[in-house]
Amino acid sequence: MTPADLSRTVLHAVRRAVDEDALRAPVPARVRVERTRPGGSGDYACAVALQLAGPAGLPARGVAEILRERVVGAPGIGRVEITGPGFLNFTIDAPADGAARVREVLAQGIRYGWGAECAGQVHQLHHRREVRAAVLAGAVAKLLRAQGALVRVTCEEAPDPDWARLGVTVDAYGHPPTPLTEVRPVPAGAMAGELLERLGADATRWGLLRAAGHDRAALGDELLVQGEGNGLFHVRYAHARARALTREGARLGLTGAYGAESDAPALHAALADHPGVLAAAARHRAPDRLARHLETVANAFFDFHDTCPPLPVGDEKPSAAHRSRLALAEAAGTVLAGGLSLLGISAPEHL
Repeated sequence: MTPADLSRTVLHAVRRAVDEDALRAPVPARVRVERTRPGGSGDYACAVALQLAGPAGLPARGVAEILRERVVGAPGIGRVEITGPGFLNFTIDAPADGAARVREVLAQGIRYGWGAECAGQVHQLHHRREVRAAVLAGAVAKLLRAQGALVRVTCEEAPDPDWARLGVTVDAYGHPPTPLTEVRPVPAGAMAGELLERLGADATRWGLLRAAGHDRAALGDELLVQGEGNGLFHVRYAHARARALTREGARLGLTGAYGAESDAPALHAALADHPGVLAAAARHRAPDRLARHLETVANAFFDFHDTCPPLPVGDEKPSAAHRSRLALAEAAGTVLAGGLSLLGISAPEHL
């Protein structure tokens, strides 16, 4: 269970309590959960009971107990405690969650992490005739649609014909009269044709999206270096390596099936965080959050790959541990492919 999953679970409990008239208070738009501080109880803590106590006219611990009754037993939650003046503390059912998460990734494929964070919302993204603004607006539109929103993208003027080679589409151009959200990052300082000629489509998109919109985009030749210092190469190499493991496993008659728990906490955490990252990237219109997260997944994958080889080494015989590791590697590759797809960047099977 990710922090975003837990937040939605607690929010659902609040709604249930209000619907059942057990709690008379306004339902908040969202519920915040945080990692428990050192010395605290459980994995996550939530102060929503303290927030609702005043409007409900009840002690915070009483509100916490009402919510606890509606959260206990939810999938992925092992234990719920009430501490201090009324904090809810959650212990996540980690072993079952790790296996369930890998299976969820493999079942959902590259759409893993898509959700309903923005369901029912309608957005019109409007940008000037500038390549970074166009690429950013298109990536934000993909992220919002992956969270259930309806999105229209418009430009101040007729699009640059070279934008099509970057996968950019515009629904209309001109000055629409309807309410809109302007996308105005720091300009790239170059035209699309120039960037495409020098870097190609994938490196250009990564360079334009990797930096936050208020920062200048790094668009130098380092985007073409095949080395660990190049985030784009590192992410795509991790994806290609994960796919190569699947192919080699098939050649050995070994298929991924997550059963035995793998000692890869960083990779498990990165996969679990993916839905929350997608939701936050859409909510804040920040594809750079996704790009940085993909680098985190890639780093965790290589650490796992080096310490827990997914395939037998030397005279080792294939085992349940290898099948679990292979499934985890496949899940990592799937998350990387899905994230790159939302950024409009290809994920080659071979590098």
